[in-house]
Amino acid sequence: MYFQRTLEFYLKQIDTQFPVLLVTGPRQVGKTTILQHLSKNKRTYITLDDPVVLQLAREEPALFMQRYAPPLLIDEIQYAPELLPYIKMHVDANHHAGDFWLTGSQRFQLMRGASESLAGRVGIVSLLGLSLKEQQRHAQTAVPFLPIASQLDTRNAISTSLTLPDVYQKIWRGAFPAMWVSSIDRDLFYGSYVQTYLQRDVRDLANIGDSHAFLKFLRAAAARTGQLLNLSDMARDVGVTPATAKQWLSVLEASGIIYLLEPYHNNVTTRLIKTSKLYFLDTGLCAYLTEWSSPETLEAGAMSGTILETYIFTEILKSYWHNGKRAPLYYYRDKDKKEIDLLIVQDDIIYPIEFKKTANPTKEAIKHFDVLNKFGKQIGPGAVICLVKAIIPLSENVSAIPVGLL
Repeated sequence: MYFQRTLEFYLKQIDTQFPVLLVTGPRQVGKTTILQHLSKNKRTYITLDDPVVLQLAREEPALFMQRYAPPLLIDEIQYAPELLPYIKMHVDANHHAGDFWLTGSQRFQLMRGASESLAGRVGIVSLLGLSLKEQQRHAQTAVPFLPIASQLDTRNAISTSLTLPDVYQKIWRGAFPAMWVSSIDRDLFYGSYVQTYLQRDVRDLANIGDSHAFLKFLRAAAARTGQLLNLSDMARDVGVTPATAKQWLSVLEASGIIYLLEPYHNNVTTRLIKTSKLYFLDTGLCAYLTEWSSPETLEAGAMSGTILETYIFTEILKSYWHNGKRAPLYYYRDKDKKEIDLLIVQDDIIYPIEFKKTANPTKEAIKHFDVLNKFGKQIGPGAVICLVKAIIPLSENVSAIPVGLL
């Protein structure tokens, strides 16, 4: 069973404009599947997971390029960065759009090689797990989220209402396509995923020898999703130096496991917090690493609020990335402890958003929105995304929005 992906429509545009298309993202989010679906068996598929093919690509890249003629789909290109200069030479000699489709799971190695070898020749996009709209078979209607009336009306017309158990079931299972296209055991899938990630992406490619300590670090990061980043605290819990923790955090970020949300800032005030906020990019993996055995225990437990916040944030992030857009997302917090969970800053307009685990939001939830006036920018419609059943006005310019509309 194939789930249509929102990114398909943008990939078709890139294919007509760039000779190289690169889809990055974590393992198992469907990078190869989406490209094979779009290729309709009209291009040669090569996977560098095959040790024989990998040896050829690494040791004889020129021979590799002679043996496999474009159009090509090369899977896991990060294993053979030696190919990138030869792809560049082919592109410069032929100037033909759509010759090479590449996928890669480890952006911390891959992106450097791609930027150096293929600058101006490659269209790069990021793919995450299935969005809520993709799960509901509305991939084509998914647009970058903004809490504006016209968009909310459209979302309201096509969205399925989600109850509290529905939301936490989706959070607990996560967004990897394998969790939605088959009846695979959830713990078996995530256990295998973590082992593959540690053994291949971390130990082999990031030169981290102590996989046990790194697993502890991974669990520590999962336990802190939705919180301000505190590297010293994480390093102390795991028993490594802050420098090591910083290096490992960069591995998690670049391999698509976490996202560091930057604080909004400008020169108007010096009282803003400048620490990033950490979010896990798949709530199912996060719940597995923090050992919640069921959706019910997760909903009733200590992480209930922060993992709901993580789920809402990642859905908004997907709405941008899966449309090929940069995500203009920030959070606000100052030294007076005034905080806004998310700011979407587009066309010099700030859209403030709060995430709440409540079905009865009040104006108390938006009490800090007024602090944005000091920036001298236009303030757009705001929102409280929560567990209400329908859109409810909270003020003239702020609405409570059901999670199911994301």
